[in-house]
Amino acid sequence: MSGTRSAGLDRESLRILSEALTALEAGFDDLPVAEPAGARRMLDVERVILEVAGRLRDNYPYFHPLYAGQMLKPPHPVARTAYALAMWINPNNHALDGGRATSAMEKEAVAQVAAMFGWAAPAAPDAPAPLGHLTGGGTMANLEALWVGRQLSPGTVVASESAHYTHQRISAVLGLAFEPVASDSRGRMDAGALERRLQKGGVSTVVATMGTTATGSVDPLPEIIALRERYGFRLHADAAYGGYFGLTDNLAPDSRRAFDRLGEADSIVIDPHKHGLQPYGCGCILFRDASVGRFYRHDSPYTYFSSTELHLGEISLECSRPGAAAAALWATMRLLPLSPGGEFARDLARSRAAALELQARIERDPRFLAAFEPELDIVVWLPRAPTAAAASSLSRAIFEEAARRNLHLALAELPLRFFGTAGEALRGEAQTATCLRSVLMKPEHGDWLDRIWSILDEATEAARKTG
Repeated sequence: MSGTRSAGLDRESLRILSEALTALEAGFDDLPVAEPAGARRMLDVERVILEVAGRLRDNYPYFHPLYAGQMLKPPHPVARTAYALAMWINPNNHALDGGRATSAMEKEAVAQVAAMFGWAAPAAPDAPAPLGHLTGGGTMANLEALWVGRQLSPGTVVASESAHYTHQRISAVLGLAFEPVASDSRGRMDAGALERRLQKGGVSTVVATMGTTATGSVDPLPEIIALRERYGFRLHADAAYGGYFGLTDNLAPDSRRAFDRLGEADSIVIDPHKHGLQPYGCGCILFRDASVGRFYRHDSPYTYFSSTELHLGEISLECSRPGAAAAALWATMRLLPLSPGGEFARDLARSRAAALELQARIERDPRFLAAFEPELDIVVWLPRAPTAAAASSLSRAIFEEAARRNLHLALAELPLRFFGTAGEALRGEAQTATCLRSVLMKPEHGDWLDRIWSILDEATEAARKTG
C-alpha cells in the first residue's frame, strides 16, 4: 500500500491502467477518430513529463515509512488507477450530464461513508435519509457544515482551543462570532469550560473534534451530547482526520465511547484524503437530517436539464467538482470495505499500535519527556532540558539531524501542561515549547520502528553534542 511496496505496485497499476483504458475506449468505438488540434509529438510530451519528474524529486519521500512527519499518506494503488482512468474522460460531478457514471459512484460512496457512522438510507421511501457529498477537502466541508448551521441559527460558534484553526476563519467568512473554549491537559475540549460558556447563552453550534491535527486528541463526545440535551445547540463533529478510527478495535475506552456516539452529531466531516487512502483533495460533508438540503436550493436552467434525479450541484456550495475523486473513492471501498475487522480497519489499527509502541519507547528513554498516550496515531514528545527555551532549541536540532539521516519528523508548538509535572516545571515566562511530533499513518510504520528509533537515537546524540 505504501512505503517500500509502492513502486512495484505502481508499475503493476500502470499495466492495469493500460488495459482498462483499452476497455474504456472500446465503449466508444462507434465514434469517428478525432486527433486533438495542435497536438504535440510524443517526443515533446516525453521531454516535458521527464522534466516534471525531475522537478518532483524536490520533495520529501512522503510515500516511505521514514517519512513520519505531517499527515501525508500515499493513495492506494486502486485509487490512483481509478482516478487516472476517470481523468481520461474528465467528468464533472456538478450536473448529471457532466458526470453520469461518477455522480452515481459518488452517491454510492457517500452512502457507504455515512453507513460507517450508523447513518443509512431508510427502508421507508418517505422517511428522511442522511444528506452528503464529496468536497475539495475538510476546509470546504466544514464551511458547508457551519453555513448550514448559520441558516438554522446564526449565533456563536464554539470549538476547543485545540481545534483546527479553520473553524475560526470560516466563522469570520460567514459573519459568525467564534469563541474557543479551554482544552484539558490531554488536548481535549474541557466539558466544564464548555458548560460555563453555554450558561452565558448565545451559542448556536459546538464543534467537537474527533482527532485534533496537532496531537490526535478526541473531544469527550458523550459529555458534549449531554450538554446539548440541556442547552440545545447544534453539534458538528469535525472528524476530518480521525473519523475512520471508529472502525478499529484498539482504541482506549474514552476514545471508544466518543466514537460510538459519533452518529448522534448533526453533521460530520471526514477527509478520505487523509486516512481514506485517497488523492488530494477529497473531503466529505454529511448531514443527519436531509431536509437541510433546502438551504442549497437554487435555479440553474442551463445546468440541471438532463434528468429529474438529484444533481450533486443542487446540494453543494461548490460547482465544478472532479468526478475522478468519486471514482477513486468508490473503487477503494469496493476493494477495501469500511467494515470493522476488515483489512482497511486492521491497517488503521496497525497505525495506532505503532504510535503506542513509539510512545512506550519515548517513556522509557530518560532523554525525553512524553506527552499523554496517543488516542489515535500521533505521538508528541519533548527533549529533556533545563528550560523550555533549551528544550525547544534541542527539538529543532534533533529535527534537523534526523532529516539528514532520512528520518522526517515534524515540529509543533504545544502547551507545556501536556507533559505533566515535568513539563509544568519548565514553565517560566513560556507556556509552550517546540516539540517533536510524528504521525504514524502508514501501516508499515510498525515494521520500521526499530529503524526509526535507531535514527532518532543517533540524531538525538548528535544534537546534544552540538548543542
